[in-house]
Amino acid sequence: MKLHNYFRSSASYRVRIALNLKGLDFDYLSVHIARGEHLAGSYAAISADQLVPLLEDDDQRFSQSLAIIEYLDETRPEPPLLPRDPVGRAHVRALAQSIACEIHPVNNLRVLKYLVRELKLDEAAKNAWYRHWVREGLEAFERQLLQHPAGIYCWGNTPTLADCCLVPQIFNAQRFECDLGGLPRTMAAYHACMELDAFQRAQPSHCPDAEP
Repeated sequence: MKLHNYFRSSASYRVRIALNLKGLDFDYLSVHIARGEHLAGSYAAISADQLVPLLEDDDQRFSQSLAIIEYLDETRPEPPLLPRDPVGRAHVRALAQSIACEIHPVNNLRVLKYLVRELKLDEAAKNAWYRHWVREGLEAFERQLLQHPAGIYCWGNTPTLADCCLVPQIFNAQRFECDLGGLPRTMAAYHACMELDAFQRAQPSHCPDAEP
């Protein structure tokens, strides 16, 4: 199994967490997004969307982090990252998508670069954009959590797909000095995750291509 990813990519980070939770070994293949390695050369030839992560397994290639994690959950079902019941699965998917489909897309690297290069925002304005959408999204995430019984993690007492998405988002929010106050359920789940080796080993600082 091979994972093409970039240490600062939160989508890649999600998949690294999932692989670690399932105890799966993988070859780490770095694609340096900041240098444009995803747009040219051998990687562009195998990645239709020219994004990371890309998982290679059994002569198949899979893109998009949520699809990759669900593939892993279906082919290597233990430990499960989605609840067994349809109601639980729907709620966990909603939590995961609140981050992966609502917060992340407007704040990823290519969007931030566009704000600076084409729209001529300065650093302060770019960071204000980032912090606004993260805060708004995490407040919505917190409201979702409050609709359900409290557990150790986002959903119950074992990590799920939602936690795989939450931890990278909080990591990046901290990098950008976002306001994370007043989010008790969200931050409790984050801190519980960070007590686990699977989440610790997936951190960007532990990646082979990590940079300061």
